[in-house]
Formats: sequence, C-alpha cells, structure tokens
Amino acid sequence: MPEYTADVVGMGTLRLLETIRDSKHKTKFYQASSSEMYGGTYNGMIDETTPLRPRSPYACAKAFAHHTTQNYREGYGIFAVNGVLFNHESPRRGETFVTRKITRGIASILAGQESKLYLGNLEAKRDWGYTPEYVEAMWLMLQQEKPEDYVIATGESHSVKEFLQEAFNYVGLDWEKHVVIDPRYYRPTEVDVLIGNPAKAKAKLNWQSKTTFKELVRIMVDADMREAGLK
Repeated sequence: MPEYTADVVGMGTLRLLETIRDSKHKTKFYQASSSEMYGGTYNGMIDETTPLRPRSPYACAKAFAHHTTQNYREGYGIFAVNGVLFNHESPRRGETFVTRKITRGIASILAGQESKLYLGNLEAKRDWGYTPEYVEAMWLMLQQEKPEDYVIATGESHSVKEFLQEAFNYVGLDWEKHVVIDPRYYRPTEVDVLIGNPAKAKAKLNWQSKTTFKELVRIMVDADMREAGLK
C-alpha cells in the first residue's frame, strides 16, 4: 500500500515534528529510520555517512522521515534523533516477516497443523539482532546531551537460508523437505545485502549487541513452540 505507507511513515513524521515546533514544549523525538533506506547497491558496511538509495515505497518514505528529522533538528533546535536500526527480531515480530514466518512455520509443522512453508528469496542477506537490546540503544540516544543519528546493528550479515537452516536444524527437521519457493514472495526490486557498522554507537553510547545469531534464532523458535503448546 504505497500511498498509505508514504502518508503514515513520511507525512506522519512531519506532522509530529510540526506539532513539536508549534508547541514550544521541550521535547525529545526519536525517529525510527530503517536500514532499507540504503537499498541494495552498496556492498560495504553501512554507517551514518552512507548515501541513501531507497528501493521500495517504504524505504522512500523512511528516507523522507529521516531527512525531515535532520531538517527540524538543524533548523529549529529540536532534540530529534534518527535511529537507523538494522533488522531487529524477537518473538513479538509480526507474523508476515520472514524470520517469524519461519519460526511459526516450524511450530505448525511440529504440531501437525501444516506440512509446507512457502517462502521467497532465500539468498537475501540481513544484519539481524535481538530487539530488546536495540530498544536499549533507542533509549540511550535520547539520554545524550547532543542529538545525533546512530546506526544500530550487529556488524554481521546472514542470509534467509542461514536463518532457515539454523531454525530447522535446531528442532531436528530437514528444511528442504518442507520449504517451497513461491515466486509471489519475490520483491520487484530486491535489496540483496544489508550490513551495518555500529562503531559510532559503541564509541558514543557504549552500546553493542550481545545476543548471537544462533541464540536469536533459538529464542524465536522456542517462543513459537511454546505458543503452539510444544514446550
């Protein structure tokens, strides 16, 4: 829903910043930027200075919100920060996101409710971290004397296939017997690789991710198995 996405993600941020500017109240504003803003044409580690190359309506709207936040910070002195969070996952992740789709699918297969899991591009690579740690980083940004933008990431990149293999191996299943590739789930403009450089966050916020990729996968699998009554 590109028009709805642009209105909520892009214009929604502008409306909030305008309200803060008009109110004259001392306010701290956190803007949830996205690693998707960088697109798939950059092969190195992404930091706060990497140019934006959005490749979806969502990413374009996030880029608008990101720049608008910077404009209001510089133009009106508002304490406004952009947290560029790379993929952050937990058992509370939406069920249509690929990580949760995989872990819920495993629980459904083990419970005998489903036999197949339908997925798209398994080669896309993302920098996956654990959400509670990333929320701590958001809070830390708002505790600083000076408002600045930060990339929050693990500095590691893993493919969807790696997540899939790790999750299925954990429960003793062969993923190739259950996963079906469905072309409907391919994006028209795929972002192949995203990996963030959290050096600034480590230096200025004393923040770094602690949960490993393998631990993250197992946390999510365990949660969906409990939800299905399997644990």
